[in-house]
Amino acid sequence: MTDRQKNILVLSVTFVILIAIFTVVLLSGRIPMNDDFTVGNSPGNLNNGGYFCETEEKIYFANAYDNFALYSMNPDETDLQKLNNGAVSSINAAGKYLYYAQVSNDSSDSGGIGSAIRMAGIYRSNLKGKSVVGLDRCDIVSMQLCGNYLYYEKYDKQIGTSLDKIRIDKKDQQTVAEAIINPNCFVDGRIYYNGAAEDHYLYALDVSTDRASVVWQGNIWNPIVQNGYVYYMDVAENYRLCRYSLANNVVEVLTNDRIDMFNVYDNYIYYQVSSADSPALKRMLIDGTYQETVREGVYQNINITSQYVYFNAFNESTPVYKTSTYGPINVTTFDAAREAALANTDTK
Repeated sequence: MTDRQKNILVLSVTFVILIAIFTVVLLSGRIPMNDDFTVGNSPGNLNNGGYFCETEEKIYFANAYDNFALYSMNPDETDLQKLNNGAVSSINAAGKYLYYAQVSNDSSDSGGIGSAIRMAGIYRSNLKGKSVVGLDRCDIVSMQLCGNYLYYEKYDKQIGTSLDKIRIDKKDQQTVAEAIINPNCFVDGRIYYNGAAEDHYLYALDVSTDRASVVWQGNIWNPIVQNGYVYYMDVAENYRLCRYSLANNVVEVLTNDRIDMFNVYDNYIYYQVSSADSPALKRMLIDGTYQETVREGVYQNINITSQYVYFNAFNESTPVYKTSTYGPINVTTFDAAREAALANTDTK
């Protein structure tokens, strides 16, 4: 082989290697797309702050005992790990990524726990809380992962509230509507929400076109759609809890109690009764039967996982209470989160 042939061979091999390296780098930087119907969290959890989010293997949660920092754990509350500093909410998870809102914080960085300033906004990280990417610097009210887009209710002091969206790879950011639209209830390609200005009808936003249509001319608040029913607070009747059949156009009253908030999970509804004399967190089956008192008092942030329901007293972030989602009511405190927070404080 001549010197010229050797040089050509070396250059060819080098070129192939460089192309391979470039391809690997390019592919490693891509964000895999989700199924179009992927949902980041349950609408009930997101309506209650989105402080807990469950996947097939893990629960990601904002630890109230550690200033709402991002943690992970097994569904049985073992293997608690701190993932990030900074107060988080509206937690969504799908595939290899977490998405969440965060307020301004001066003790976190793009690699997890660190020291750089993190501004208020929407962030994406891997499931370990690392490789953090800011998607939009803003204040948000609520957020849901709808397929490959994050739809979020964005608040601006000068402009007001709008519904915006951004693709999970930080592309195609745009304002969908300059209106108050809660995106938390995403089912089968449509976001269900109540009107908040001229009426309180049930609307559906088709995310393939971003066009909205009236589904039902009810007088509703905070709709949750599950298995063909719309669970909602009846504005006209003192915010009692009802459900509406999308197939049969029939309304069922589940309780005549005035409620402040609720969450639907599988066959159960957990709801906070608003009463001057006897406020209480209660639960019942989704048809309104077997109503039980979980705990007397005023509570909020009702987040539900496959094993536990978590909540806290109104205007008191701790203690965080819990009870079995399906089993007998037995309210205790979320001690594992408190102990994990103390352990992280001791190691600083």
